[in-house]
Amino acid sequence: MEQLRTTPADDPTRRSFEARAQRWLPRVEGPLAALYGPEGAATLTTRLLGIAEEAAAARKPELRDLDSERTADPEWFQAADRIGYVAYAELFGPSLADVETRIDYLDELGVTYLHLMKVLESRPEPNDGGFAVSNYRDVDRALGSLGDLERLADGLRQRGMSLCLDLVMNHTAREHNWAVRARAGDPKYRDYYLVYPDRTQPDAFEATLPEVFPEIAPGSFTFDEQLDGWVWTTFNTYQWDLNYRNPDVLAEMLDVMLFLANVGVDVLRLDAVAFTGKRLGTNCQNQPEAHLIVQVLRAFVEIAAPGVLLKAEAIVGPRELTTYLGSHVRERAECQVAYQNQLMVMVWSALASGDARLATEAMSALPSTPTGAGWVTYVRCHDDIGWAVDDDDAARAGISGPDHRRFLAEWYRGDFPGSFARGNAFSVNEQTGDERTCGMTAALCGITHAEASGDAAALDFALRRLRLLYGVAASFGMPLVYMGDEIALSSDSSYHDDPLRTDDSRWAQRPVMDWVRAADRGRPSTVAGRAFAAVQDVLAARRATPPLCPGGSVEILRVDDERVFAFARSHPGRGQLLGLANMSTSPASAPLDALAWAGVSEAAPEVFGSLGVERHDGRIHLPALTMAWFTDDREARVIPPLPVAKSGDEPGFRPETVRGT
Repeated sequence: MEQLRTTPADDPTRRSFEARAQRWLPRVEGPLAALYGPEGAATLTTRLLGIAEEAAAARKPELRDLDSERTADPEWFQAADRIGYVAYAELFGPSLADVETRIDYLDELGVTYLHLMKVLESRPEPNDGGFAVSNYRDVDRALGSLGDLERLADGLRQRGMSLCLDLVMNHTAREHNWAVRARAGDPKYRDYYLVYPDRTQPDAFEATLPEVFPEIAPGSFTFDEQLDGWVWTTFNTYQWDLNYRNPDVLAEMLDVMLFLANVGVDVLRLDAVAFTGKRLGTNCQNQPEAHLIVQVLRAFVEIAAPGVLLKAEAIVGPRELTTYLGSHVRERAECQVAYQNQLMVMVWSALASGDARLATEAMSALPSTPTGAGWVTYVRCHDDIGWAVDDDDAARAGISGPDHRRFLAEWYRGDFPGSFARGNAFSVNEQTGDERTCGMTAALCGITHAEASGDAAALDFALRRLRLLYGVAASFGMPLVYMGDEIALSSDSSYHDDPLRTDDSRWAQRPVMDWVRAADRGRPSTVAGRAFAAVQDVLAARRATPPLCPGGSVEILRVDDERVFAFARSHPGRGQLLGLANMSTSPASAPLDALAWAGVSEAAPEVFGSLGVERHDGRIHLPALTMAWFTDDREARVIPPLPVAKSGDEPGFRPETVRGT
């Protein structure tokens, strides 16, 4: 600790920093040695600690106070009131100053966590929706200034809201200053990227590399004339993969993270973190090096800015999800939160088939989350839905994995008989048959089609589907609402008119926020009003139900009705809960014994659900498309249920055509 000399020895800020350093430095010795060798690790530790010390000294008093509060309550992010909202800043604002004026709207919905996308400066379009960053230290000029971002962060914090921004870990734009220097011939910055003189190494790697965007960006390497070499480009030709074998890159990334933390960012979403480790003969995803990198960064962020969270954007196989929360043979501190993408896939699957068996098998197979970590859960995201159905899970559910993946793609693009969805195909791979899906939630759950057709009965079912989707998401972690879902905003087809976007159907689910439609959110006679009430109802119920807080245990229950997805939640000191979701458009039921299986009494109140849930003849009877929670917890408040339509099959929907898929 000899280098800690920027403040007097008796300064409390200095003492806190030293205490954190003493706690966390031992945790980086192994990872740094594995990445850079023992000698390189010692030198790099000193360098990274210096970066952390400088950043800690520059923290504003209010951020230091927040650090102290969150250090005293390290599970602050697992509180029941943690509700997220995700939006592109330019589509929600359109400026950062405009976003600040929307804080009341977010508060009305119940939001305490705002994830703003496409904020940092990126190359001109095409820029992969802002994920081709050209400057980590400034914002997009159309949004305003860095000062505007800091003021927004301050305004959110004063209202009890956290700010999340994306930190693209795997690559930069070819226009980033590092890449510009590399193309100018600077050997230092050339080594910031993975550049090869000929196709020998690229060909060897590509033998086992899957293509991320086979339609719009085939291959994983691009020849650059100025580099006179082949640069690794996992995603697009203009996104250059960073070389984390070079310790300078790790140091630069830590410096960027702490810079953003001092602007006031509470949560850093580590984009494409699974791709940061490269190994010949593998798919170069989820490699050990990726985890070592995150472990080092987590430690130094804890030392400098312990009030900041790391969130893993790792859309990997279901069995690998929990590793980004630190679940290894020996538990490690990595990201505090990560996306639960498997749940999203399984809920959409169950809604299409009216059958919860696959969801039960897939969610049962996931390992438990480490202590002190948790999931962020979501119905959809800014990107596509990849139909990550594990063949073994499918076999246990009695279906074919490949057949079911094809069915889901066809169903959600609206081409399967009886489908309620109107989605878009994305990144179709003709060789593997893989097809992903895009679309706003309203388009995928049937609201768009029902609203356009004027079918009142179908609209009732579609809105219940929306409520059910968010109910399940709120049951398994901190729920994220993606902009527009709360007012049933439909997909945007205007991207076809833009030659820079027409080949990327993900723009269908990135519409400009319709503030005229949002003005109807208080009118129950409108679709926007009904949707807003449904989502608001779910979020209020989640806040009022302590056993749903992350940090507890989850057990998936197998019940005798294949239409019902059942689970038990248990949280130390916050009680137990039984959750039941009828995923079909017909009435379903579960044994009354499920209450005892979940550790709650037979008389446990239903704290969230719909009118029509009944208990008789030894069973719990659920109307179509119903979510219900039962708990004895005395702190839980009963949320008044919303009225539902008469039970029965949705007009035009034929579940018998897909049950055996």
